[in-house]
Order: sequence, then C-alpha cells, then structure tokens
Amino acid sequence: MKIKFLFAAFILLIIQTSCSRTDDLLPNIENPTEENINETFGFTYLALGDSYTIGKSVPTNMRYPVQIIDSLFPNNEEDAAVKIIARTGWSTDELITAIEDEPNLNNNFDFVSLLIGVNNQYRNYPIDDYKIEFRELLTRALAFAGNDRNKVFVVSIPDYAYTSFGGGSASISEEIDEYNAINKEITDDIGIEYFDITPISREGLNDTELVAGDGLHPSGKQYTEWVKLMLPTLRTKIE
Repeated sequence: MKIKFLFAAFILLIIQTSCSRTDDLLPNIENPTEENINETFGFTYLALGDSYTIGKSVPTNMRYPVQIIDSLFPNNEEDAAVKIIARTGWSTDELITAIEDEPNLNNNFDFVSLLIGVNNQYRNYPIDDYKIEFRELLTRALAFAGNDRNKVFVVSIPDYAYTSFGGGSASISEEIDEYNAINKEITDDIGIEYFDITPISREGLNDTELVAGDGLHPSGKQYTEWVKLMLPTLRTKIE
C-alpha cells in the first residue's frame, strides 16, 4: 500500500509530565509538498487529536489512522494520504488553534476523525469549556469532510487508569466516563459515527500487552483492537 504520511505537528507525549523529552520529535516518513493533497491522492484522511492519534511509543505503521488506511486499502488500490494534526498534551482549545494555524486545509477529505479530551481531564479544565470546544471541533471536522456526516467519526477517550501510570485510579475512570458522555452526546446530536474504544483500553491491567512500554499509552496491539472495532463500519462508508 502506497501511503503518504503528512504530519502537521507531532510530539510523543500525551501528558507532558509522564516521561522524558529526549525523544520528543518523530521524523517525517514522507512529506509531499503539494499544497492540495485532496487533488493529488485518491483517498485522503484527516486525523485530529492528541498523542493517542499520533501513537506514542509504537511504530508508525501501528498508529490507528495508519492501520485504518492499511486495512481499507491492502492491495494498493489507491494512493492514500494520512494527514495528522496532533501534539503532545493538546487540549481542545489548543487543537482549535492548531487547525486555525494550519494552511491548505479544505473541505473534501474522504475521512475525518476526532479524538480529544484526555488533557482537558488531566489538567482539570472546566468541563463546560470541553462541551463548547468539542462541539466546535466536531463542526469543523464535518466542514473538512464537505459537511458529509458519513465521512466523519469520533473515537472515545481511552482510560489511562488501566495502565501502570494510572494505577487503577477509580477517580480517573469516573472523569473519563464524564468526558466520554459529553463527547458522545454531542456526536449523537450532530448525527456522526461514534466508536467506543474505552472498554478495550480498560483491559490494560489484565493484558499488559495492550499498553506501550512507557506504561501509559496504548500499544500497537491495542490500536489494532480499536481498528478491528471500527473496520466493519468504515468499510461500508467507502463502498
């Protein structure tokens, strides 16, 4: 599968205090210079989020947006471009700013995904701000897909309580549930697909292979389980 990876912004941590910054930056795999990737590639996917979207501590091909494209187009049927706009520790307001600062985004991506909110929770930001900013982000995601609801999907926030970093904290899980209840309600209200991957993340203490070596982020194996959940629905959207 010939895939072009276009990384707008990326750093390896999702929570800035969780590990060292000696390996903060990942190199671009390929970085095409075309101003309008939507006219250059057969299929384009814009993934918006934080380090869960980047895939801290996993190989590039194990990040969930990359696994989605590899699974949907395994036989080199199309050139596909994956553009990721995400950074360490981004909360909803920071993602909004990054989108505003990103040039050459247009309104005809074939897929747009959104996964954001863990850093709002971690920093104890006002949850009412999350409600407003998540809705704004989802509205923007929809615009990037030409206002076609069939092309947009939301991924729930995984529960990092089920990692060695989270230590099984019940309070973390309760807050993650609160954030996910909000993002699901907004997603359902707008009429967009919602994938609840949180139960998968909650197997992390039972199956340590679901957690990356840093003790915090999902492993490639966990991202694969996410993609398995999504694929049956996503395949219908491109048929």
